Amino acid sequence: MRIAIYGAGAIGGWLGMALARAGARVSFVARGATLDALRAQGLRCIRPDGTQEHAAVAAHDDPAALGPQDAVVLAVKAPALPDVAARIAPLLAPGTTVLTAMNGVPWWFLEGCSGPAHGRELAAVDPGGVLARAIP
Repeated sequence: MRIAIYGAGAIGGWLGMALARAGARVSFVARGATLDALRAQGLRCIRPDGTQEHAAVAAHDDPAALGPQDAVVLAVKAPALPDVAARIAPLLAPGTTVLTAMNGVPWWFLEGCSGPAHGRELAAVDPGGVLARAIP
């Protein structure tokens, strides 16, 4: 599987290591010092007992360089989502699974609900529906 992870922090890094260990082809969308470190050293996990694990991963600041993926993991903080929504399209194909690995209530929380919540959107989480349009 080709899996891109948006956000190489603690959660994105941990998931990336587990997925690489399981045989997935893992890539990261990153920037700045994190991008530089991933390119130079790959992904490294240091456990509390001092043991370490390493995985070679691709890392780019431009999602188009990675191309369509089988799955995309969103492991960013909520304020980064508008930028993700603006740039995620090159990673998505008709069968791409998008997994949100984030704290809080996601923009899609009410999707498919019936009763009083039917058709409602979470404007506080996704003003104007930008995320809902960009990320299936």
